[in-house]
Amino acid sequence: MFGHSSGVGFDAGPCAGIGSVRLKGIPVRYGPEMTLKQKGLYRLPLLLLVASAVVLLCVLFNRVTSRLGIPMLAAFILLGMLFGSDGIFKIPFEDFFFAEQICSFALIFIMFYGGFGTKWASARPVAGKAVLLSTLGVALTAGLTALFCWFALGFPVLVSVLLGSVISSTDAASVFSILRSKKLDLKDGTASLLEVESGSNDPMSYMLTASALTLLRGQASAGALLYLVFSQIVYGVLIGLAVALAARHVFRNFQFAASGFDAAFLIAVAMAAYALPTLVGGNGYLSAYLAGIVLGNSHLPGKRTLVHFFDGVTGLMQMAIFFLLGLVATPSLLPGILFPALAIALFLTFVARPAAVFALLAPFGCTRGQMLLVSWSGLRGAASIVFAIMSINSGVIRDVFNIVFCVVLLSILIQGTLIPAVSRRLNMIDENADVLTTFTDYTDEVDLQFVKLKIRKGHPWKDQHLRDLQLPPELLVVLLLRGGAHLVPDGATAVQEGDVLVLCAPAFQDETVIRLSELTVKPGSKWIGQRISSIRNEVGSLVIMIQRGGKTIVPNGQTILRESDVLVLNQTAQSACP
Repeated sequence: MFGHSSGVGFDAGPCAGIGSVRLKGIPVRYGPEMTLKQKGLYRLPLLLLVASAVVLLCVLFNRVTSRLGIPMLAAFILLGMLFGSDGIFKIPFEDFFFAEQICSFALIFIMFYGGFGTKWASARPVAGKAVLLSTLGVALTAGLTALFCWFALGFPVLVSVLLGSVISSTDAASVFSILRSKKLDLKDGTASLLEVESGSNDPMSYMLTASALTLLRGQASAGALLYLVFSQIVYGVLIGLAVALAARHVFRNFQFAASGFDAAFLIAVAMAAYALPTLVGGNGYLSAYLAGIVLGNSHLPGKRTLVHFFDGVTGLMQMAIFFLLGLVATPSLLPGILFPALAIALFLTFVARPAAVFALLAPFGCTRGQMLLVSWSGLRGAASIVFAIMSINSGVIRDVFNIVFCVVLLSILIQGTLIPAVSRRLNMIDENADVLTTFTDYTDEVDLQFVKLKIRKGHPWKDQHLRDLQLPPELLVVLLLRGGAHLVPDGATAVQEGDVLVLCAPAFQDETVIRLSELTVKPGSKWIGQRISSIRNEVGSLVIMIQRGGKTIVPNGQTILRESDVLVLNQTAQSACP
């Protein structure tokens, strides 16, 4: 027992081993006597049911918390606590090694997608400031917090250093989700600054934590620490860039066999970007983040689909990591460390973080409002708790986890909830900006729709200039494909036979009123050889597309139907094909 000023005791007891997960009321037996039913059909469906229920509840909680203004990640933590040993469902879970592995795996994708979603064109003007905050800012925050824990709370020096290191970084997942969900359009490039800083500062915190654990184990020397810093940065940067460049070459020169294989390939790239440097002593999180930035800002085939896919994957990873962290926590132990946790949270929020931000950003001439908002937006999150779990699995300090968990929960609940209000109070909302332009998937958020039109023989637009076409209002020709060339047209561009025009128009938003269905023209159908106009009454709806032999046809009333045509209908009443 030590820490006389805080009354908090630290122990280094062994952590629970693998296989300590138990579901209350479910008998678990190991050995040859276990039947196939008990091994698979009995336990697996129940575990899958629990997992399904957790995901569904997380999704529902997200809807509720968004209306209340509470960050969704806080809801996931609270839901995990509800399922935990002190909650309603009483699931005892103390396997910190398993929790570390799962959370570290989830962090890979959160870090990779943090880079993948960063739009470098928007981030470049603030990149210097963001890098300073994610390196020197993290170190200053860690140092000031360590001094506070040592002097004010009476913790031992090395324990204080570990605590400061673990909670020195800001949380990318929390910052991303708040900026997007609240659509905070901030002045002076503040959204990009927060995005890049929060996405890139976890590697620095990880390096400080690893160094602190090395010191606590008594295995440190000046040379060992210097090499640790060198290997973490150099190997992490070089391998991350190498993996990204190799992956980009594959994307551009390799045709994937089937739809979805490109997403599977990108998952493998993210894992490799983390694993390769980690095996040689490099910083895997830094590598994954850099690989994400390079690939996210490259022209990749099917990138829009990849963005949507990784949106879902990252959302699921956030649910998993925050729910699991809540499940690992023991709420009954939190009151015992509430005072030091609250003291550290207040010091971080009002002293350490602002001091680091003002010291690093003031020389750049940043406004007072921007520096205050950046200070307030320094949310602690999943990475801090994962690094705290690392300390437990290192057999050094166990109570660090409870303190860090409480600090993170307070930060997300209080700071995260008040970010929109603080932004308005500081007059940092920019009505003419769009926070979505800081992300590479911005084009998917714009309310536009693109369609293509091929100019065939006899087309009325053939040989006409674009300025002479009678286009409907709000319809624009944005691209012209001619003989393999991609031309950006203007009014003087003449349309030629064989050209493919790409047109842009505002997208229709209320898709719930459009009901699409399919009908197949079967062999022997009386529709075969008929014009669409002659069967309109029988179909009872508008035929908007025909799929024929692997091709897509946009029909008109004179289009002749053939056997095996698949008609796509905007249908108001179901009709069977005769």
